Amino acid sequence: MHIQHDETDLRLSVASRHDVAEGVVALELRDAAGEALPAWSAGAHIDLNLAPGMTRQYSLCGDPADRSTWRIGVLLEKQGRGGSRFVHDKLEEGCLIAARGPRNHFVLDPAASYVFIAGGIGITPILPMVAAAADQGAEWELHYGGRTLETMAFRDQLSQGEHAARVHLYPQDTSGLLDLKAILGTPRGDTLVYCCGPEPLLRAVEQQCEEWPAGALRVERFAAVDQGTPVREEAFEVMLAASGITLTVPPGRSILEVVNDAGVEVDSSCAEGICGTCETAVLDGEIDHRDSLLSPDERAANDVMFICVSRAACPRITIDL
Repeated sequence: MHIQHDETDLRLSVASRHDVAEGVVALELRDAAGEALPAWSAGAHIDLNLAPGMTRQYSLCGDPADRSTWRIGVLLEKQGRGGSRFVHDKLEEGCLIAARGPRNHFVLDPAASYVFIAGGIGITPILPMVAAAADQGAEWELHYGGRTLETMAFRDQLSQGEHAARVHLYPQDTSGLLDLKAILGTPRGDTLVYCCGPEPLLRAVEQQCEEWPAGALRVERFAAVDQGTPVREEAFEVMLAASGITLTVPPGRSILEVVNDAGVEVDSSCAEGICGTCETAVLDGEIDHRDSLLSPDERAANDVMFICVSRAACPRITIDL
């Protein structure tokens, strides 16, 4: 598992706000005290504590070399849970906001060549990846789909730059869906595929990459994948090695809930297995991984788990808390 950056609790101010597409606003965020922001790398995201009980994750989509400013892009989800509506309606220039991060479970690994695929607001983590690949001198291509050209954020930045020939835009109303068979139909041994977007796109890309070398595809999801019935539906024990206590996790409760009730504080955010905040080292026992972050190889390693959703696949496990 990739080691994430050390996370920091921050107080940020909204330095600027711009509409970058129909329904998408970009915010430039600065440290409220004028300090340099923590370092980050392409693929990282941060938590914004928008209101009590309303913490949301947003990908950083600016320049990692600029330690003075972070940029995020936020799509207004009219049928969402209220986070994007809060950003669009409430966060104006000068507003202060609590944040935590950065965190990266979508790391851009070295490769000779990359295929980047983005759907809608999924372009945000891909933007700094494209810049990093160009800086590395790697071969790369970007395939970016959206409902219409007007809804595709940062399209001008991508299509008018020096690398515009490598960027392919697919507004669905005029170009149809991305032709994934043409893009991914021939596996390439020296190429990594990075994809972020809505679930139907991710599933289609996963299917198209089944013949690619193991580990070639990396995806980041906006929502948790249904993991089905737990391997073990009955209660199990979890030993907290650092705390020296053993707790019982009953059916219907998460390890995170039980640990917090016991007074052991664990940082958490999404409670869905998609943000990575509650990543915990596993010292002993078999895990029923129920997150939407780990790759098959990372699951098989059995050395970390996300305790907001994952459970024991045996009567007793030991974790490093």
